[in-house]
Amino acid sequence: MIMVLYLHKGHIMTYLFTSESVSEGHPDKLCDQISDAILDEALSQDPNSRVAAETFAASQLILVGGEITSSAQLDFKSIVKNVVDEVGYTDPSFGLDANHCTILSSINKQSPDIAQGVNKGEGLHTDLGAGDQGIMFGYACNHTQTLMPLPIFLAHKLVRELAQLRKTNHISYLRPDSKAQVSVEFEGQIPKRIDTIVVSTQHAPDVSHDQIRNDIINLLIRPNIDATLLDSNTKFLINPTGRFVTGGPEGDAGLTGRKIIVDTYGGWASHGGGAFSGKDATKVDRSATYMARYIAKNIVAAKIADQIQVQLAYAIGVAEPVSIHLETRGSAKIEESKIESLIRDSFDLTPEGIIKSLDLRKPIFRKTAAYGHFGRDDIEFTWEKCDKVEELKSKLSKKFVCV
Repeated sequence: MIMVLYLHKGHIMTYLFTSESVSEGHPDKLCDQISDAILDEALSQDPNSRVAAETFAASQLILVGGEITSSAQLDFKSIVKNVVDEVGYTDPSFGLDANHCTILSSINKQSPDIAQGVNKGEGLHTDLGAGDQGIMFGYACNHTQTLMPLPIFLAHKLVRELAQLRKTNHISYLRPDSKAQVSVEFEGQIPKRIDTIVVSTQHAPDVSHDQIRNDIINLLIRPNIDATLLDSNTKFLINPTGRFVTGGPEGDAGLTGRKIIVDTYGGWASHGGGAFSGKDATKVDRSATYMARYIAKNIVAAKIADQIQVQLAYAIGVAEPVSIHLETRGSAKIEESKIESLIRDSFDLTPEGIIKSLDLRKPIFRKTAAYGHFGRDDIEFTWEKCDKVEELKSKLSKKFVCV
């Protein structure tokens, strides 16, 4: 959910921008984790697995479907139960129970028409081609140390820490399903303060709203949000309906790929046409989006621009991107055309090059499926590294201008 409200303070545009995140127990995020757990298990047995796994969750029902081409032997029921249990759905009263839910699967092999465009040496183009056409975006800015927009960074932090309070039993009445939403006031591109924080968390039926509100503010929000961003006018909306006992897939059905804005930049930057979870790295929906973030983060870390959005576009079966587009919103230190040349010279943008550069045949993907694929300060992913900064600076100093 994104909200923008524009105000005027002199000549500087002041506005509110809102991003949300959801916990690992949210029905859609549960499905994302199951899909990525299936992918990880396939990759752990066969690194060349082709996986497109989708998951649907309703009250006491998990359905897995899709296309998988792999030598891996996959026990879908075991994989699903492990995820459901680890997330914390261990009692029917929570909306789902790992030991009693019905698990169904319907898996086919990858279409041979798609496969010939991805298999090296087959199809009209002999290189390993993109698994589909599409547009992918990557973004970075200097709001935070992780080079992420502040609203989504804080929203992720709140739901992640809320899950820890639940799992460590610091707040014993919490249940797995929760959401957070943070509205930040900006002056121009500079975050100044937090206007509103919304937290909705599933809970046991015998706890009062007053206790929930007090605990969330004092045990979650204040210890995890920079006090300089909070003031006397900051609003805290905690379980604003007054009750959130029925949650998880019992309260709302879940589906893989329905939280794509949560997965990326919370609406602050663009998102392409595809979701991520359950897809192996030959699907550029996922891998090229990771590469675009990797490019953007290194550009900002090298201080070539204060912020940058990178768009990559691909055609199915074709290795090289059909286009690269940049937007720096006036923050670039050199011409954007020169940044594009630098990107082409420094990054291999073919699917095979992306997979090799970012080491994407390893079973690392379930960790991405909750609390964001980008800007994580609890886990380091290859696409979050700033290991191209010195190379970029060196090439700039030799070809264009010193930075």
